Amino acid sequence: MLNSDQTEIDLPPTHSESESVFSDCGGGGRAGSAEDTGGVGLCAQARIAEPGEAVKKDLQHLSREERRRRRRATAKYRTAHATRERIRVEAFNMAFAELRKLLPTLPPDKKLSKIEILRLAICYISYLNHVLDV
Repeated sequence: MLNSDQTEIDLPPTHSESESVFSDCGGGGRAGSAEDTGGVGLCAQARIAEPGEAVKKDLQHLSREERRRRRRATAKYRTAHATRERIRVEAFNMAFAELRKLLPTLPPDKKLSKIEILRLAICYISYLNHVLDV
């Protein structure tokens, strides 16, 4: 099965369905094989071309949005995104913990939800403003 970033490459028309893809690499021994043509068979040509070249040509006709969707479907992209998301959530939780330390509550070690922390911070700020105004 192929990934979304791989494409299926068809055999040249000289190959029949029953012949092996590797018959030009010296395993077939038929006329017109790699030995008879000076060693330039299907395998030698495949080694010359870059591996991602066929994929790049296939992706050129796609829209920008479709190319973005396919790129995001790769495992490498998903793991990088998951790592960035984990770091973001960790920083977010640390910011809430720091804010929680600044707020007076009874008991001081009471566990508060994020919305409770925000509401308490709003009340505490308005209280401090009121103290400064008086």
